[in-house]
Amino acid sequence: MEKLLRLSRIIDALNDRIGRFTYWLVPLMVLIGVWNVVGRFVGRAIGQNLSSNAYIESQWYIFDLVFLLGAAYTLKHNEHVRVDIFYSHWSPKRKALANSIGTLLFLIPFCIIIIFFSWDTILASWAIRENSPDPGGLPRYPIKFMIIVSCVLLILQGISEAIKNFAYLKGAIAPQEEHHDASL
Repeated sequence: MEKLLRLSRIIDALNDRIGRFTYWLVPLMVLIGVWNVVGRFVGRAIGQNLSSNAYIESQWYIFDLVFLLGAAYTLKHNEHVRVDIFYSHWSPKRKALANSIGTLLFLIPFCIIIIFFSWDTILASWAIRENSPDPGGLPRYPIKFMIIVSCVLLILQGISEAIKNFAYLKGAIAPQEEHHDASL
């Protein structure tokens, strides 16, 4: 069990670092968005284009990164959206069992299906070095690859969560609510 918990800690640390990096992308995205708006209006006033498709697309790409890279971090911190009409009243053991079942039957298979069905499209995008059809736009192939990265990170975090839930059910650790941000 200790080896599995060590693996869980490694996965948690990886997704924590990525999530904390992603956190800093949000102000960058906002700054670019502000520049796009201000540049458009000031540019019109002075008769010069101060924005570009590259700035607009970079704002979109950063939003994509926040969503795609932040998903596993959100799962790690148990902050994802859930309909908890029943869940909120369940015991910690029942929650751990429900989370394990959800991870193994839904999360991991869903991520595998996304990887499977997007793989060829992403490879084709890389093969042609797909670019934006808009003048001055950015390359599309790197951001498309982040779909796979996101799913792999979610699978890893799902494995980590399953390990922690299994360890809790076996009595090896405290319920996850009690060690939400603490190391195992």
